[in-house]
Amino acid sequence: MSDKEDDVMVIDEGSDVEGDSKKDIIKKDKKSPKKASQSPRKKEEKVGSAPGDNSNVPWIEKYRPHLFEEIVGNEETIVRLSVFAKTGNMPNLILAGPPGVGKTTTILCLARILLGENFKDAVLELNASNDRGIDVVRNKIKLFAQQKISLPPGKHKVIILDEADSMTEGAQQALRRTMELYSATTRFALACNTSDKIIPPIQSRCAVVRFGKLSDAQVLAKLMAVCAAESINYSDEGLQAIVFTAQGDMRQGLNNLQATFHGFGTITPDNVFKVCDEPSPLAVQQMLDHCRDGNIDEAYKIISHLWKLGYSAEDIISNIFRVCKSCAFPEVIKINFIKHIGMTHMRIAEGMNSLIQLTGLIATLCSINKK
Repeated sequence: MSDKEDDVMVIDEGSDVEGDSKKDIIKKDKKSPKKASQSPRKKEEKVGSAPGDNSNVPWIEKYRPHLFEEIVGNEETIVRLSVFAKTGNMPNLILAGPPGVGKTTTILCLARILLGENFKDAVLELNASNDRGIDVVRNKIKLFAQQKISLPPGKHKVIILDEADSMTEGAQQALRRTMELYSATTRFALACNTSDKIIPPIQSRCAVVRFGKLSDAQVLAKLMAVCAAESINYSDEGLQAIVFTAQGDMRQGLNNLQATFHGFGTITPDNVFKVCDEPSPLAVQQMLDHCRDGNIDEAYKIISHLWKLGYSAEDIISNIFRVCKSCAFPEVIKINFIKHIGMTHMRIAEGMNSLIQLTGLIATLCSINKK
């Protein structure tokens, strides 16, 4: 490329420094050609990307709620947080609950309502993929807390720490001090699975908000809405299979729905369990029926077949428990089944994960009804 072409390119793209002459701009470009040629392209990509083009976006992001009204489940918790949105004074928060129930989504909705147009500048989000040792707390978090951002009166910057229970104790101690020093300008929101792993000094400085698992009906309603939006061909049994694999985790349910749809084009139970690769609950149901009838030979054939397919003892016993909870057995038999399944699950969790444990469980279950 000739010098004239270089000059034209730089002058057309402009410079961030006001008042420079064209000669100065050309000199700067000759010294650092990469910066002058690359940074405007990045800006063009951000501006030029079509906001409506969501074909390659994961559905968990494409259908992530942006308003409190769109969030599924945990209605009482959402009402509590909506009060903070109305008053504008948000305390430091600990959001505790199982994965995939909307903890991060809820705090993002709250920050979006509180900050409005300043959302991008006044929110710092760090998740489990970031290194969040003591150095990050001392540098990145502290620098953001010190940064001056023009906000309306009564508004605060928000720092969101996802999976906060995985932070080291030293990092949490440093975070405690940072929360004290910058309490006038910054609010912290810590999302975690269990609040027990957060040190007591931080717990005492935060309002604890607890989330529960979503019900099967709530997950199913969301899946049906996504199927309607994406024009997905599905069967009722297929959606029930996705709900079974999700176990109250909306993120898992949407991921399984998208994977099954892109893998097979239609949602059926067989396709779902091929993608999710779990022991078939239909086979487990048949095995429990044989155990109820005392038919140990047929029950062993099923459990041996699942074992030969490569499923671990943990996977098999978990599905046996989940299926047994919804079995239409007499109450006395069901309670005894669950008791012995729980005992076997405990032994498997302690390390005795062999086929002998599962075989012993079958023998015990087959003898219960006879007694």
